[in-house]
Amino acid sequence: MELAIEANGLRKSYPGGVEAVKGIDFEVAVGEVFGLLGPNGAGKSTTVGMLTTTIAPTSGTAKIASFDVATEPLATRAVSSVVFQEPALDRSLTGRRHLEIHARLWGVRTDETGARIEELSETLGLTELVDRPAGGYSGGERRRLEIARALVSHPRVLFLDEPTVGLDPRIRAELLDVIAGLGSRSELTVLLTTHYLEEAEQLCDRIGIIQAGRIVALDTPRALLAVLGAELVELRVEGNVTSALASLRERGVAGQDAFAVGSRLTMPLHDRSSQEAIATVHELGLGGAISARKPTLDDVYLSLTGDSLAAAA
Repeated sequence: MELAIEANGLRKSYPGGVEAVKGIDFEVAVGEVFGLLGPNGAGKSTTVGMLTTTIAPTSGTAKIASFDVATEPLATRAVSSVVFQEPALDRSLTGRRHLEIHARLWGVRTDETGARIEELSETLGLTELVDRPAGGYSGGERRRLEIARALVSHPRVLFLDEPTVGLDPRIRAELLDVIAGLGSRSELTVLLTTHYLEEAEQLCDRIGIIQAGRIVALDTPRALLAVLGAELVELRVEGNVTSALASLRERGVAGQDAFAVGSRLTMPLHDRSSQEAIATVHELGLGGAISARKPTLDDVYLSLTGDSLAAAA
């Protein structure tokens, strides 16, 4: 398997003993869409900063298309592009001028630049906008322009750091369609950071769940969900949650992977039926609202970290 990204023991510490990234390891294959999923402050942006050479690692190694980010930063930048979380456009310049300047800075041949801009404008839905000043673009249109600018140089690896943050739901959905289209290009590797569960599940071939600077799980969305089984039962406990969980474990309804957050108890069922679990809950007189449903990535995150991703973000 040809690798586009390799991180081994990657760590970043700041003065005062703050460890933003605590020795993470992962690999991304050429053509893969890989997601780093976690709340704000988990270490996602710091990881992207190290991989894109804007932040120096404290220890460990990382390679982009076989180039070491610490010892070969110029070569690393030549084969990669990044769209940072914070917008970085000159609002007075047209979209075309942004793309032309970036193409010139990255050494795209002059005779290829025009065709490249037209291709990207069509791909990213900018054809009607490209000759207008960026200051008149909507948030989603500016994001699409930033992605187009990042792609002008034909990168082998594209980093998208929280690309949809701050966008309204409709514009966010449109941008997700654009990003999904990028993932269909077999020659382009995409690393996406997000704290939106549905984005990770929709876009990514594999997901690394990062929490407090560590990767706590890494697999395909399907495999991560499969750990919790096909169905789970969720109930609000009236009384002591710890005692209720112990009772349900004694009865064989709750396994060791059952978990509680506040008064809410979640029990992956695996080979047990939801009817059996609900009947036992009623038999034990635990009361409260109860329901059966399919697991989500939020349940995976909860089971691993003890906190909801929405609440942590």
